[in-house]
Amino acid sequence: MNLLTSARLIRRAGSTLLAALGLLAAAPAAHAVPSFARQTGQECAACHIGAYGPQLTPYGVKFKIGGYTDSDGKGGKVPLSAMLVASYTQTAKNQAEKPADNVSVNRNLAMDEASLFLAGRLTEKIGAFIQATYDGIGHKSAIDQADIRFAHTTEIAGKETVLGLSVNNNPGVQDPFHTMPVWGFPYTSSAVAFGLGDAATLINGGLEQRVTGLSAYAFWNNMIYAELGTYRSLTPTMQSKFGLGKADDVGRVGGGTAYWRLALFQDLKKQAFNVGVFGLNTSLQPDRSSPGSNRYNDVGVDASYQFLGTREHVATVNTSYIRERQTRNELLANDGAENLKGRLNEFKLNASYHYAQTWGATVGRFVTRGTSDAVLYGDGFANGSPNTSGYILQADWTPWGKENSWGAPWANVRFGAQYTMYNKFNGAKNNYDGNGRDAKDNNTMFLFAWTSF
Repeated sequence: MNLLTSARLIRRAGSTLLAALGLLAAAPAAHAVPSFARQTGQECAACHIGAYGPQLTPYGVKFKIGGYTDSDGKGGKVPLSAMLVASYTQTAKNQAEKPADNVSVNRNLAMDEASLFLAGRLTEKIGAFIQATYDGIGHKSAIDQADIRFAHTTEIAGKETVLGLSVNNNPGVQDPFHTMPVWGFPYTSSAVAFGLGDAATLINGGLEQRVTGLSAYAFWNNMIYAELGTYRSLTPTMQSKFGLGKADDVGRVGGGTAYWRLALFQDLKKQAFNVGVFGLNTSLQPDRSSPGSNRYNDVGVDASYQFLGTREHVATVNTSYIRERQTRNELLANDGAENLKGRLNEFKLNASYHYAQTWGATVGRFVTRGTSDAVLYGDGFANGSPNTSGYILQADWTPWGKENSWGAPWANVRFGAQYTMYNKFNGAKNNYDGNGRDAKDNNTMFLFAWTSF
């Protein structure tokens, strides 16, 4: 493949992304999509642990690395899917204020989101996963996750190698192993509860949908994966066109932004594992009219193990640890922080078991810790500390994702019950907000119905 051909492919991928984003943003406007199953002729369980996303099997990992282009060779496949999530949320104690307009301080029944996907093969070597979502809580539509890929298979040192490009809008959304924050457990959660605390690293959703990135990757000998890319911020005008809202603009991403990923992957048929490192290094200028910026250096390690056996009993373990170094020049200059330097660390560990690709149970542990800053972590935090920790328990039922099931390959659904317990929230176990609220008061029962078709 010569340089001229490569340049044409990059331009074509970029043009396709803009066209697809425009199409979906104009629609009435997490993730396993049946359009992939229809394209490949496989059931959802072929790509996803427990027959539902986003945990990927080895086949699912290779399908994504291959640019979403693998197919059964039969034509007439339309790369469109849709998704709905409805839920009931109850916290241990009523919240002090409504978490959003048109909801209550507790016991909320909601239609969380409705999404439309352009997901599948566009050409022989180009595929896409693009999502537009109607937010049932905020009552607005916007572009969601987007990843357009070009993939070409060749040989390097006598070994099969996939070379690819990804145009995407969220650092980590393009990662094929789904152990980074964007795809991590919990795979769905309440939009009107407390999440994993109010402090998060930048790579954990800090730039999602507000940037456009281009990265190049290589997957050598079905074993070594390497990726390097960069990001630029969308203009406020473009964000508004995509339904994101100018008011929530995160600012201008610096020109030296780098995203990188290196991983070792082994598919041993009855079991599989991957272990890797990743990072995001960037500066962020919150006020586009002012030259001040803050610097973020995120470095993470992650690993995943799957026992697949005969696929009747499937067990997985996933973990990640992210360490973020912050240099807060702009925040310090504008009284947004009291310290120039700071750190924020995130740890996640979860284990799951699925029986007959139908019944599942998952237990997860999450810990966020960082250096104290009484200004940056002021209202709603105890002692200027961002520390939050707890456990998540989930049980779920996925009746349609297997071969010869009623809905395959046109529809799938997961019903689940999830319970989040906090030992610490925003810096303390007790009275973290100064108004008598304890971490355990935020304990959340979340019942959900999550369907795709």
